[in-house]
Amino acid sequence: MFATIYLPDFYLQAALRHQPELAGKPVALLDDREKKAVLIQLNRKAEEVGVRSGMTPSQGLARSLALVIKGRSRSQEKLLGEILLHFAGTLSPFVEATAPGIATVEFTDPRNLGRKVAQVVSQLTDSEIDARAGIAPTADASFLAAHLAEPVLEIENATEFLSALPLEVLAID
Repeated sequence: MFATIYLPDFYLQAALRHQPELAGKPVALLDDREKKAVLIQLNRKAEEVGVRSGMTPSQGLARSLALVIKGRSRSQEKLLGEILLHFAGTLSPFVEATAPGIATVEFTDPRNLGRKVAQVVSQLTDSEIDARAGIAPTADASFLAAHLAEPVLEIENATEFLSALPLEVLAID
C-alpha cells in the first residue's frame, strides 16, 4: 500500500507561511527567476477577483489593485519540504520526496493505515500547513486520491477508482 501526502499550492504556502496578515487578501505568487515573469500560484481570494495563473503581474493588478504579488521563497520551500518529509517519515522508512510538496510513502504493514495517515495530516494542519493524503494499492492511485482528498481519501480498489475518474483529473499539475 502507498500513501501520498500532498501540500496544495506548495510554493504559495511556503511564501505565506509566516504572513497571516495576508490571509484575507488576494495573493499571487511570481517566479522571478523565469525569463517571462508570470503568476504561478494564487489563493482563492485572487481567483475570486478574476486573477488566473499564467497572467503577468500587470494583468493580475488590472483585475484587482488589492492584489498582493509575492516572489517565491526558496528557503521557505526547502523548510516546508523538510517538514513534510519529517512527518511522512513517521509513517514508514520508505519515503520519497516525489515532487515539491508531495511525499510518497510505501507501507509493508497496512494495519491502521487510514488512522495513521489521518493523524499525520492533522499534525500538519495543526502546524498551519494545508495537507491532503491519498491511500491506495499503487503509488499513482494514491497520488490521484491525494489530489481529490478532503483531507484523507483511502482507496481499496485502484481499478474501480481510476475507471470512475473524469479525464480532467489526469491534467493535475
